[in-house]
Amino acid sequence: MYQGFYNLTSGMLTQQRNLNVVSNNMSNTQTAGYKSDTMVTSTFQEEMLLRTGRVSKGNPQDMGITSKIRTQTETITDYEQGSMEDTGSNLDFAIMGEGFFSVQTPGGVQYTRNGSFMIDDEGYLSISGTSGEGRVLGTDGQPILIKDERFSVDSAGNIFAPKPDPVKKSEDGEEEETEYETDENGNIILPPPERYGQIALTRFEDVSTLHREDNGLYTSPNQGTIVNGQDDSTLIWKHLEKSNVDMVQEMTTLMSSQRALQSAAQMLRMYDQVMGKSSTDVGRL
Repeated sequence: MYQGFYNLTSGMLTQQRNLNVVSNNMSNTQTAGYKSDTMVTSTFQEEMLLRTGRVSKGNPQDMGITSKIRTQTETITDYEQGSMEDTGSNLDFAIMGEGFFSVQTPGGVQYTRNGSFMIDDEGYLSISGTSGEGRVLGTDGQPILIKDERFSVDSAGNIFAPKPDPVKKSEDGEEEETEYETDENGNIILPPPERYGQIALTRFEDVSTLHREDNGLYTSPNQGTIVNGQDDSTLIWKHLEKSNVDMVQEMTTLMSSQRALQSAAQMLRMYDQVMGKSSTDVGRL
């Protein structure tokens, strides 16, 4: 009889935790780069049941294994690639393939798949509007200073300044003589554009070492590998990676957990009523 209390109570707690995981997934369906979580459960403290006689307790017979408690083992993150959305914004980036953006935070370097960036108060590419926090790191391990928001980006993550203008104009709007050199045919030879930096794409051999933090960030005890320019890790400019949450699957899991939680609660009330009867009515006989 008492074993039912352990089974039902642990089941209610486990289903409540699963509902928290599912609700968090559903609330982040529109969060760029979000990766869905799945809760894994298992039994706790398995015990062997034995049968013995009422008089003689010798020669017990094995009946089987049981567990009074079911509990959460771990939460697994699915790092499957999300679909790409064309935003047309200069400050939106997406990673096709493996890899994470590296971000400088007060707690150290953290990682994210959310490439919705901005320029902070001091001109650095950042995930936050506060200077000095959330700055995106380059392949040299330093924040990237953006001097002109009309920049361009290639698939390897290189950020280039706008191309020089071959025609210079005065304050009155009149064309002035250019300072650039010309070739033998009189064509202007423009210098290569300045490179502001290269956005680092960091890959981890074992993504299970990543720990989810707030605001779509991850931390890891291991140092990742820079994979810029490799075929399986490409930066796509003016795009965002959408969340990989499957709403149909999450709704199915949500309804299943809610029904299990409600059933366990109803059964627990029945157990409580039965125990109340046994201690009041039956106890009088």
